[in-house]
Amino acid sequence: MEQQHVIDEARRFAREQLGDDSSGHDWWHIDRVTRMAVLLASKEGADVFICELAALLHDVADEKLNPSLAAGMAKVSDWLAVQELEPAAVHQVMDIIGSISYKGGHNPPVVSIEAQIVQDADRLDAIGAIGIARTFAYSGWKGQLIHDPELSPRKEMTAEAYRSGKSTAIAHFDEKLLKLKNLMNTDTAKQIAEDRHRVMEQFLEQFHQEWHGLELDRDTSH
Repeated sequence: MEQQHVIDEARRFAREQLGDDSSGHDWWHIDRVTRMAVLLASKEGADVFICELAALLHDVADEKLNPSLAAGMAKVSDWLAVQELEPAAVHQVMDIIGSISYKGGHNPPVVSIEAQIVQDADRLDAIGAIGIARTFAYSGWKGQLIHDPELSPRKEMTAEAYRSGKSTAIAHFDEKLLKLKNLMNTDTAKQIAEDRHRVMEQFLEQFHQEWHGLELDRDTSH
């Protein structure tokens, strides 16, 4: 089976599975991550086909969007089984999908360049302007508050506490998003992350100024 046919089928499958998602893990997130993965793979000398396929399928298996991680992984595995791919390619894609999640910072570092690229592409979509928008979409989806100044960001937590413990949209920046710049794997992703990280810092500064009503304390002479 030609690689492009597999990619086209994966696009249809991912869009069918995630097209109506409102948590920030929707089809357009998949589309952005996939385009970024292809860009990074081309610049970093990785297998573009493996990166593109894994990026397209990575959130189909997400445990947040399935009854369990095992159920999500089985869904992807069953789909791959009928695509007439080489067993090595199937194994590589499944390994990438199963290893790139953040999980509160408890997942071990990924090893292959393809896994590093898909992880970087996914993490880049979690920061910057789009990352900010996705944070509030996800928090609303989970029923969390925008901000609670009496609820401090969590420092150390298990993967389960990270997934299900009490938090807020603003706390999520300290708990995860502001850490991602320093966790990028590839040089290309590190460069992109610098600007996106700065956007988040500027947003948070403005947010807290407005929260405390301090805008009039700024120097307005310029």
